[in-house]
Amino acid sequence: MLKIKRAIVLVWQSSSRWTLIHVTLITFQSILPLALLYIIKLIVDNIAISLRTGDKMQIFSHIIFLLFNAGLLMLLINFNAVISELASTTLSQRVTDHLQVTLYKKAIQIDLESYESPQHQDILERAKWEAPYRPTQMLNSLTSVGQSTVSLLAIAVLLISLHWALISVLLFASIPTMIVRFQQSKVLYKWRRYQTEMERKANYLGHLLLEYHPAKEIRLFNLGDLLINRFYSLRQQLFKEKLAITTRQAITRLITQGFTGIAILITYGFIINQTIYGKFQLGDLVLYSQAFQRAQGALGSLISGLGQVHENNLFLADLFEFLALNPTISEPLHPKLVPRPMQQGIVFQDVSFQYQNSPRQAIKQVNLTIAPGEIIALVGENGSGKTTLVKLLSRLYDVTQGSITIDGINLQHFSVKDLHRQISVIFQDYTRYQLTVEDNIWFGDIDLPPTPERITQAARQSGADAVIQSLPKGYQNLLGKWFREGEELSGGQWQKIALARAFLRDAQLVVLDEPTSAMDAKAEAEVFQQFRDLMRDRSALLITHRLSTVKMADRIYVMHQGEIVENGTHDQLMALRGTYAHLFEIQARNYQ
Repeated sequence: MLKIKRAIVLVWQSSSRWTLIHVTLITFQSILPLALLYIIKLIVDNIAISLRTGDKMQIFSHIIFLLFNAGLLMLLINFNAVISELASTTLSQRVTDHLQVTLYKKAIQIDLESYESPQHQDILERAKWEAPYRPTQMLNSLTSVGQSTVSLLAIAVLLISLHWALISVLLFASIPTMIVRFQQSKVLYKWRRYQTEMERKANYLGHLLLEYHPAKEIRLFNLGDLLINRFYSLRQQLFKEKLAITTRQAITRLITQGFTGIAILITYGFIINQTIYGKFQLGDLVLYSQAFQRAQGALGSLISGLGQVHENNLFLADLFEFLALNPTISEPLHPKLVPRPMQQGIVFQDVSFQYQNSPRQAIKQVNLTIAPGEIIALVGENGSGKTTLVKLLSRLYDVTQGSITIDGINLQHFSVKDLHRQISVIFQDYTRYQLTVEDNIWFGDIDLPPTPERITQAARQSGADAVIQSLPKGYQNLLGKWFREGEELSGGQWQKIALARAFLRDAQLVVLDEPTSAMDAKAEAEVFQQFRDLMRDRSALLITHRLSTVKMADRIYVMHQGEIVENGTHDQLMALRGTYAHLFEIQARNYQ
């Protein structure tokens, strides 16, 4: 019942005006056909009277009047049906848009770690399936139940006046159909939940076949047919399972409808018998026959509506399961602002971290400091924990053990939004926004307006300005190939745009994860040549495999399997003849 109420609230929040219009029109839809049925009964009665009497002109005039009213009612019913369809379509679109926004708002609140969980992906996928239409369908089902109930009650009064057993037989014969309908909804729901991951696998294969970035490899490695066959195999398995379920449901429905068919035949036989023996007039025969037919239709709609309410109630659980997720990383009760400027800096003290469902620690007992204005470098092999450390620092994750402090205050006591304002991060897998150049850079600091001066300055600092000036529309040029007139950039050019985004924000700490991995040697040298000037009065954390670029760092931390195994300046680490010196010499030999 709670899910039904929440669904109605969501529909109402989407558009209260269109919800009222929709419900009102459906109510009229249930009443108008009954009025038309009564007028038809009067017409038939008048025809029967005219056959027995001689005053045909007066009766004919009355019949014409009744026909005129019947015509008006038919026009009104048709008009109401057209407007109802318009209202239903409009409301459905409003609900879909509202629910999409609601989903997106919830999605950006969820912890980053959740997206790395297959269980979360299943929950998200099911929510995306149900959000666009289930709440509207629930409202439609409830209004259909209300409409059918009103019609059935009105007709039931008429049928009971004929004989109480008529409506009783119809209701009794419909009980098996209702039970089966509810049971079938449960079976379908359980199957959909069970097959969520298989649906996601099929969707993923479809994504690979349709998207731009995988297109090169798929063609070069001739993967197209292989992926299509795998996709088709998954869809065939899903189809066979669904077909087996729907076939069983169809057979069961045929059996239950047999009971209803017998009840209908008995009832029609009774009505015909009463007419033959003169207990009913011809108009009564038409009225009761039509009434019973309407009762049958109303009861069928009622059972179908109740079944849909039950089914929607089950499937709405998937939507509300996602909306009920709460982030573990949230604003503290009394958030503090990050000190500006920092006095003591950032301290990692005995920090350890373990991913969900992982048997090992990704970070182990890390101790690290970043003083105000200091440039720190993190180096190490892939998988050593460097990027995870950055995610902990920017509080995308919370530490499992230990603490991270800024000026002695635990990171968890700061406002999350303010903390993110004070840290500018560009990850190695930075986003390539298929939007304008201006947007791509401005997204680094949307708290301030995108003034041309600020945007251009950040682009010059990253070396992106020369690339941008060569584009037909400059800073207003679309990037990427998703939309018309978009320009695709090289990997190094995209990286310069991402760096400009990082430089735009007036943050106290700039974190760059492999900031020049896609750049050529000349472009890399140009960036790092002015890097120290750009970082004046700011701290920086560099993550890179190119050890030639970290010599300028004030201190270098070397990570191995989640632990810091060495730290010091470049000269100190080379003198130590340890891991750093070994890695540096390997790279140096490659350039000889």
